[in-house]
Amino acid sequence: MPLSYKRSVRIGELIQQTVSEIVRELKDLDAGLVTITGVKLTDDLLSCRIYYSIFGSDEDKKKSNADLKKNTKGIRRQLAMRLNLRRTPDIVFVYDAANESADKVFNLLKKIEEEK
Repeated sequence: MPLSYKRSVRIGELIQQTVSEIVRELKDLDAGLVTITGVKLTDDLLSCRIYYSIFGSDEDKKKSNADLKKNTKGIRRQLAMRLNLRRTPDIVFVYDAANESADKVFNLLKKIEEEK
């Protein structure tokens, strides 16, 4: 692994792994299966967007989304305790609908193939 890529990218990967572990351990989050799909960290390491997807029904998605928003401060606190950073970045959770879009495209392509 070359060390030539940005520090923000390396720390973003570490944050992604750590937040995934924290989310798995959350007791409040019991609706759907939450997956951390990516982290975008600013170059100054002060702010980061954590992208996630949820596997489950629409009701599970709404509940999990609300639970993540509610637990943001606690997740940031856990992140600060587990990572040895000078300043823990502010985090914002952003829903990643890429998997749903990919499923729709796949189903459309499958339907077109069946019609042929």
